[in-house]
Amino acid sequence: MTGRRSRRGARTVAGLAGPKAEKRVSLALQGGGAHGAFTWGVLDAILEDGRLAIEALSGTSAGAMNAVVLSEGWIDGGADGARTALETFWRRISVDGKYGGSERSLIDTMLGAWGGSNVPPGLLWLEMFSKVASPYDVNPLNINPLRGVIADLIDFDKVRACQAVKLFIAATNVRTGKIKVFNGDELSPDHLMASACLPMLFQAVEIGGEAYWDGGYMGNPALFPLFYETHCDDVMLVQINPLQRKELPTNARAIQDRLNEITFNASLLRELRAIDFVNRLIDAGKLPTDEYKRVLMHRIDGGPPLAEMTSSTRMNAEWDFLLRLRDMGRHAAKRWLKRNYDAIGVQGTLDLKEAIS
Repeated sequence: MTGRRSRRGARTVAGLAGPKAEKRVSLALQGGGAHGAFTWGVLDAILEDGRLAIEALSGTSAGAMNAVVLSEGWIDGGADGARTALETFWRRISVDGKYGGSERSLIDTMLGAWGGSNVPPGLLWLEMFSKVASPYDVNPLNINPLRGVIADLIDFDKVRACQAVKLFIAATNVRTGKIKVFNGDELSPDHLMASACLPMLFQAVEIGGEAYWDGGYMGNPALFPLFYETHCDDVMLVQINPLQRKELPTNARAIQDRLNEITFNASLLRELRAIDFVNRLIDAGKLPTDEYKRVLMHRIDGGPPLAEMTSSTRMNAEWDFLLRLRDMGRHAAKRWLKRNYDAIGVQGTLDLKEAIS
């Protein structure tokens, strides 16, 4: 049952905790391509603030990248090490970074120069071509420039051995259509590639005889591990995909963008409904609090400035654009902490009824 309380260990301030940490949270990090740089900014501000201990990180796609990079950076350098690792990662994956020659040539061919327009010409070409050809046709060597960056920057032996924070990385099993959540003690570059595998761009990632696509189809991000496997009641969702849009999409590009948003938010809405349902049963005295967790949900999002960006900007990896998103994330996190820090451990700050209705 969603909301079942974990019985593991003592309920103390633990996890990735600096000397000022007084309260504990679990973080749920959405995926969304380059928009994941907004999450980088949120994490950077939380680490800089230092009052929150991070017990667990659940991430999908770009959210998974942020989660693993943060945890690996913390191992050697604490909060400052995590902040440096995040900045280094995003710098490396920017178009101003240092992909290898063949990998960089492929990604340039696929996406083209951004040139300041809403949709890069390479992306339009790729979308048209993907209707008649698959990545098994156009990318038979299955080159993914991101894999080399991840393997180079992250020491997965350290990540797997880390006991300070729980990691949950979501992918979608292609054959069963079910979500697969990988734990920190089994992670490798392939697991992150699976979580971020867009099927029209890259071949499915094979792990243990199973094929996986992007985790966003079934969990963006997965919240349920944060009910079953953690002790703290507070879950902080860092949301980069808007749930609602006021305008009606009327052209082909806008319709496809909105369909993608709806698809990648569907699983999140189901989990938020489940949280609301269990919370109401607990409040009504129909579920025992020693067996079921009343989840205190919080959310940091980019508000209108991020929501108004088109979905195609998720492919914009220019460094200046990523820095702009980072600064938006830092501002949003600082504003949230100023307004809501005292509520952590006391009550949720996300209006679940409004979010799901």
